[in-house]
Amino acid sequence: MTTRPTTPATAQAPAAPAAPSIAELEEQERRLTLPRFTHDDAWALGSLLVEMAREREAPVAIDIRRGGQQLFHAALPGSTPDNDAWIDRKRRVVERYGCSSYLVGSRFRAKGTTFEESSRLDPDRYAAHGGAFPIAVEGVGVIGTVVVSGLPQIADHALVVAALERFTAS
Repeated sequence: MTTRPTTPATAQAPAAPAAPSIAELEEQERRLTLPRFTHDDAWALGSLLVEMAREREAPVAIDIRRGGQQLFHAALPGSTPDNDAWIDRKRRVVERYGCSSYLVGSRFRAKGTTFEESSRLDPDRYAAHGGAFPIAVEGVGVIGTVVVSGLPQIADHALVVAALERFTAS
């Protein structure tokens, strides 16, 4: 039997985040409702996401929208035009269902199916993969989206949630 030597990069690689349950995903959305969301808030949240992604050397694209208006976009080194296409597809899921793209996909999986098989929506336009999260304002509801694309779906989702947690704590 041959063993592969462990390199410092693999020895220090962070563990992939665990898949959150549907109850945990729903709780995240309740907890991360904002008192308001302005253009300046979009800039602050987007800048925070860029900072966090750079710390992790994450090759992601980031997009923040309110209504139909794009308020923030960044493409970090290693991201590609495909990430922008994924952003659009995941964002459309949030706009249609009013909850995170990962939660939508998880609900379909919990029913023993997939979003692609059962949603009756064009998979070239909609993707229920993690990374798109609703921007919800207290007393108003969902007014926009924050989306990350470039990592595995659980990591995309976890990055957005971590940024929103830091953003709401400040």
